[in-house]
Amino acid sequence: MPTIRLDVNGTERAVDAAEDTPLLYVLRNDLGLKAARFGCGSGRCGACFVLIDGRAVASCDTPLWAAAGRRIVTLEGLGSPEAPHPLQRAVIDEQAAQCGYCLSGILVSAAALLAANAAPTEAEVRAALDRNLCRCGSHNRLVRAVVRAAHGGAE
Repeated sequence: MPTIRLDVNGTERAVDAAEDTPLLYVLRNDLGLKAARFGCGSGRCGACFVLIDGRAVASCDTPLWAAAGRRIVTLEGLGSPEAPHPLQRAVIDEQAAQCGYCLSGILVSAAALLAANAAPTEAEVRAALDRNLCRCGSHNRLVRAVVRAAHGGAE
């Protein structure tokens, strides 16, 4: 197996894995980053989304070779317990999370949106999160949290 170099959350990492290994497996199993989750396995639910060069991408169907040399950011790279990302703070303030399974992918999608559009409308937030499935019904609260984050913590 070749050694593949990845830039993950601002740190260069080297992994020994087959080039066609899904990025999600490497993030979780080799690098210990557990926020991105396996959902559908075909890039349709959003549970595994990470940022690659600023774009929300399904890591479950992204082969490792396609991520090499690109900037990868997982939820772990957005913020920390000591310094949460504004989206993480807004989710807490809105009490928007329920089971949390989808949350990583939704926050990553929202981060990509806010990087491209600092003041999205509610409709734009809903459109940006359309690829993310939330089965427990907290989607409306999550949309409110993204809008709150976009407005500096105030609705």
